[in-house]
Amino acid sequence: MAEIIRMPKMSDTMEEGVIASWLKKVGDQVKSGDILAEVETDKATMELESYDDGTLLHIGVKDGDSVPVDGVIAIIGDKNEDVKKILDELDKNKTEDNPISEVKENETLVDNNETPKVEEKVSDDKLEINEISVDEIIIENKSRIKASPLAKKLAQEKGVNLSNVLGSGEGGRIIKKDIESFSGVQDTDPKSNQKEIALPKIHSKESYDEIPVSQMRKTISKRLAESKFTAPHFYLTMEINMDNCIEGRKKINETSEIKISFNDIILKACAVALRKHPMVNSSFLTDKIRINHHVHIGVAVAVDEGLLVPVIRFADNKSLSHISAEVKSLATKAKTKQLQPSEWEGNTFTISNLGMFGIEEFTAIINPNDSCILAVGGIKNTPIIKNGEIVPGNIMKVTLSCDHRIVDGALGAAFLQTLKELVEDPIKILV
Repeated sequence: MAEIIRMPKMSDTMEEGVIASWLKKVGDQVKSGDILAEVETDKATMELESYDDGTLLHIGVKDGDSVPVDGVIAIIGDKNEDVKKILDELDKNKTEDNPISEVKENETLVDNNETPKVEEKVSDDKLEINEISVDEIIIENKSRIKASPLAKKLAQEKGVNLSNVLGSGEGGRIIKKDIESFSGVQDTDPKSNQKEIALPKIHSKESYDEIPVSQMRKTISKRLAESKFTAPHFYLTMEINMDNCIEGRKKINETSEIKISFNDIILKACAVALRKHPMVNSSFLTDKIRINHHVHIGVAVAVDEGLLVPVIRFADNKSLSHISAEVKSLATKAKTKQLQPSEWEGNTFTISNLGMFGIEEFTAIINPNDSCILAVGGIKNTPIIKNGEIVPGNIMKVTLSCDHRIVDGALGAAFLQTLKELVEDPIKILV
């Protein structure tokens, strides 16, 4: 009995997959557990495993083509089975499931009680067309003046009054060379006194490239659009003095085998702050609000095709060195498309850091189904007031995007205040 291989749903957001490459070809013997193909989903490239023994009888999708979830991609069965019969049966079932009559191109459906309209054909000899010579345009300027379109345009550019030009064309028509050789009285129009500007010649042509939208980019577009237009966003920005954090990080890295980044410290500080403000660690689920007791923080990672958000689970219970090692490992997997669903699902809060790119301040769109996302800018050396004096300092701006259905302004501000206290005095993170 032949088995139909369909496109599986490999993630909660997957709607279609792309066959990156087939690892088996038609006629190959296949055993349960063999990898048939590599499938590119919206977040990673994953392996498509066979659950049946037999011969690969049919491949319905070429490398690089996309298939919707549950779409037929291959058939496995006995070597002598009639593939055509199986495909015909699939087409028949598809037609029965979608009993919509097809209308051929240029064919019109007509009601049985309605008399079809017949377009009246008009013969060419009934049409009368008055041919107009484009070259002979009559310009009304006190008297009737004949001039070619090119001469008219050139005269306008040079500020020449056509009534002062003697035409050398047929019937006294003014042509291009008459304007070019004219050196007589100019029009009194102020515009005529403008000097002719010689523009450089530009030799170029319009061109563009078009690339197909990847599964990842399609999902990013859909989910962030849903978030932006469903969740009412508002934004809170706060400055954090990073002087103590810079000094603390320096001391930690002098003894730690794993180098700690500022992003690791911010992530840990957010995890601790979320414990004190659980409503920021929640989700809006239409008719209820889920307050999460666990703290899973997503870290936005830029990859070639878009953005992935690997998740640091139970971040509040992990040390800085543990967080740092895990972030580095997941970021590498994200960039090489090796992330597994368990590593990108389940975030309760998200951090997006563009400080390393020189961005001082920005706003981010909330990652579904979080209630907030923190946008982290770069550290900027700037004058600050300390003990009544102006001294050099290091300031970092953070912006919290909040879902107003869950988080109000006062709650968001309280969370940022806690975060500020933790980052400005990093020893408190460890308490």
